[in-house]
Amino acid sequence: MNLSTRLFACLLAAACAAADAAAAAAASTLDTTANATATATAATAAVRQRLQLAPVVQGRFEQAKTIKGFRNALVSHGEFMVARGQGVWWHTQQPFESTLVVTRTRIFTRAGDGTSANVADAQGEPGLRQVNELVFSLLSADLDALADRFAIEAQAVGAAGWTLTLTPRDASVAKFLARATIAGDRFVQTVRIDEARGDSTQIRFSHQSPSESLSAADAARLQ
Repeated sequence: MNLSTRLFACLLAAACAAADAAAAAAASTLDTTANATATATAATAAVRQRLQLAPVVQGRFEQAKTIKGFRNALVSHGEFMVARGQGVWWHTQQPFESTLVVTRTRIFTRAGDGTSANVADAQGEPGLRQVNELVFSLLSADLDALADRFAIEAQAVGAAGWTLTLTPRDASVAKFLARATIAGDRFVQTVRIDEARGDSTQIRFSHQSPSESLSAADAARLQ
């Protein structure tokens, strides 16, 4: 399992836990939603004017996975595309080529030789749609969506920067994710995922470019 797959597997487990918890606590939905809305309003005040949310964002990434008990981080490089509501294309180029694709209905990998393999599908994992939404929310700092799942602490940095610290609202999600930290300016520049077991993933983005819609070639990447 490569670094990106490990990261998305963790998010999948957390999203499924959130789905189960939501079903068990349906009676408190209205109160939770009201609290989330209030938190989102307070947290986004200093960030919204600085952040550019685009339907599609493409660029490059460097991902460093730190595993508890190991001295050196595992580092990978590649290119990515995030399409709101449609999916994430994550192409690792070094040290080994592979592609991870997240859509509304499945998560699958594609090796360098073009062969594909499912990691999860909607039939077997009811929380898969939440994974799609959670991943896009983290990578694009979609604060309205994040406020449904996390307590958000926002901070303006300098003239154009910002930092968001996200703590899971539900204890079942906190079993997998300790916190997430997102920082950026017009775009998200870094995402850090701290897992409850002590591992962490740091992603740095560069050469980002937004667009209003997917080209035919880009849409094919999600197939």
